[in-house]
Amino acid sequence: MNDLKLPPRPPSYDKKVGLVLQGGGALGSYQAGVYEALASSEYLPDWVAGISIGAINAAIIAGNAPDKRVSQLRRFWEDITAPTAWWPAGLSGTLATWQRIAGGMTAMVFGQPGFFAPRALQEWFSQNAPTSYYSTAALRETLERLVDFDRINNAKDMRISVGAVNVRTGRFAYFDSAKITIRPEHIMASGSLPPGFPPVDIDGEYYWDGGLVSNTPMQYVLDSSPRRSRLTFQVDVFQARGQLPTNLGEVCEREKDIRYSSRTRITTENFRQKHEMRHAINELMGILPPNVRTTEQAKRLYEFGCVTEMDIVQLIYRPHEPQVACKDYEFSRVTMNSRWEQGLSDGRTTLAAAPWLAPIPKEVGVRIFDVMHDILVGMHTPSAGKHTPAQPMEEPLPERVPEKRKRA
Repeated sequence: MNDLKLPPRPPSYDKKVGLVLQGGGALGSYQAGVYEALASSEYLPDWVAGISIGAINAAIIAGNAPDKRVSQLRRFWEDITAPTAWWPAGLSGTLATWQRIAGGMTAMVFGQPGFFAPRALQEWFSQNAPTSYYSTAALRETLERLVDFDRINNAKDMRISVGAVNVRTGRFAYFDSAKITIRPEHIMASGSLPPGFPPVDIDGEYYWDGGLVSNTPMQYVLDSSPRRSRLTFQVDVFQARGQLPTNLGEVCEREKDIRYSSRTRITTENFRQKHEMRHAINELMGILPPNVRTTEQAKRLYEFGCVTEMDIVQLIYRPHEPQVACKDYEFSRVTMNSRWEQGLSDGRTTLAAAPWLAPIPKEVGVRIFDVMHDILVGMHTPSAGKHTPAQPMEEPLPERVPEKRKRA
């Protein structure tokens, strides 16, 4: 993994670089590994956006100098997984499954240090009963310790955006350092998933986790005006493809994967179609007769055109074996390290391939790359279509059978 040679970034590839981080709780250590790979490349992001755990990772990245970002991410993830640091690594099969379940149960009963803690018993008998099972007061202290908010709000080379939902209106809101002063509560609001975590008060309005509406900030970054040609690393922690569940635990895990990955796929595909239409409008304007091009209708249409080129690089956490239903709140140190290392490996492999450096056809406005999918499915397809401990849970779609063959 460390021997991969990264191709140099040519001066002609002058796109801005974005990093988009999906929500997913404990799965977010995969994102930290991906960022470690980016940190040693020529593709340092100038804009990082996140929701939920992605917002916390984004704040740590944006709120530190480049040479301290990886170490501060590591500090955060090691601090919140400290209670299980002594758990054995290298387990497999049933023992590994039970260890993951124990990790999830530990989080439910005791919380995670520096992140969240269960409400005290007496709180439930007070006149003002809690509106969440856990308190996130510890997260504020962690953010204030690991994130330099002055740096976030005065940086010229890094922008951060995090998403949350207004509890009262149900409207989605983005807190963007290019538009407002970012405070710890903006980050906390983005990760306040009910009923586990309480809503966060921001200037008299209360906000919950942005994942209630959309757990990816992709559209916000790509559609932001004025648009710039951009290379965006889209780091997701729920995979769309998977195996048919064989028990209730796998059913719950698969349901989460489908529910959260579907939102990302819809967002990405909708943007691709919309941006291709913008390019088509520009091409159309170039062939319209002058007397038509100057009409009010043509001018209105021209406003929807765009010449920017977007490259989207997908990095998706594809575990090597089932992770159990509690995977998004399974904060054991062993699992955290495993996800981090997989993110680092996937990130380096993707950077070494660098498919975005291939010439882009003039008529194409959006390119979408998934290097790991191409390797795992396209080039090295599992012969039986089943996962093994050394083979991520990806399989090709079944070949479409012609109608005549079906009837035969």
